[in-house]
Amino acid sequence: MAKTTPALIGIPTDLGASRRGCSMGPEALRVAGIYTVLQRLCGRVVDMGDIKGPKATGEVFSNGYRHFDTAVAWFRTLSEQVYETLSAGQCPVVLGGDHSIAIGSVSGVARYCRERDIPLTILWLDAHADFNTPTTSPSGNLHGMPVALLTDPDSEMLRNMGPGNASVAVDSFQLIGVRSIDRIEKQAVLTAGLEIYDMRRIDETGMRAVMDEVLDKVKARGGHLHVSFDIDFLDPLIAPGTGTQVKGGPDYREAQLCMEMIYDTGLFGSLDLVEINPALDIRNQTAEIAVEMTASLFGEQILARHGGSKR
Repeated sequence: MAKTTPALIGIPTDLGASRRGCSMGPEALRVAGIYTVLQRLCGRVVDMGDIKGPKATGEVFSNGYRHFDTAVAWFRTLSEQVYETLSAGQCPVVLGGDHSIAIGSVSGVARYCRERDIPLTILWLDAHADFNTPTTSPSGNLHGMPVALLTDPDSEMLRNMGPGNASVAVDSFQLIGVRSIDRIEKQAVLTAGLEIYDMRRIDETGMRAVMDEVLDKVKARGGHLHVSFDIDFLDPLIAPGTGTQVKGGPDYREAQLCMEMIYDTGLFGSLDLVEINPALDIRNQTAEIAVEMTASLFGEQILARHGGSKR
């Protein structure tokens, strides 16, 4: 990625999750030093503060969704903020919040790319496929639906978010680290042809081989690379502060290699950091791990391959 100013955008909401707490994620990431780390690596950082949105009150269900109207308001605002940030030549770093907020961030990135005819790839780093729909979700929780809603040409969510928030092609998504998927969701994934590199694939061939394969496709497509990083992508032994833990995820070095290889493509241009729940954490270690992974994504390497140490 070219030297682009990172712009921090907080979205302190957990309306898409069943457990409260990841609304505190943006502040936990700031306390963990994300601003200072990015300033050291990039020279300049803009902190745009936190987006304001309506509070979810009670258990509001609508057509299989929890908190649909409230979510639309949050995601519409985030989409516009991300779009404007990219248009200003900055790199949006979205501090969540649960993973449903990616409906807003990815919509903003997609609009920016669509208007400029720039190819878009989304790397979805997650223990889950997030491909449930209002008719298949057992809970109605939006954080289990973002990939499905973003790729649905008739998405009620995107329609309600307003003009410019159109669906994204299924082949724009590459899912990495998946190890928990519902039975009906699995069939939907296969039917849609969603590209998933699950943990068995990573175990069998190694993180480097998986990332080589994924990033060869990314480089062939070119354009803009958006990374949507759910902290439950990592093994909960190193990142316990999330309400969606799944055992058997990538360890520290595997995840760091993943980030370093993404940086090496030179295509990375926007980021989500989601599902960090300080209420479930141990001395903010999960937010600190997320900041360390973000540093690798922005060029921090033990010995840089291009031009010496970054430290």
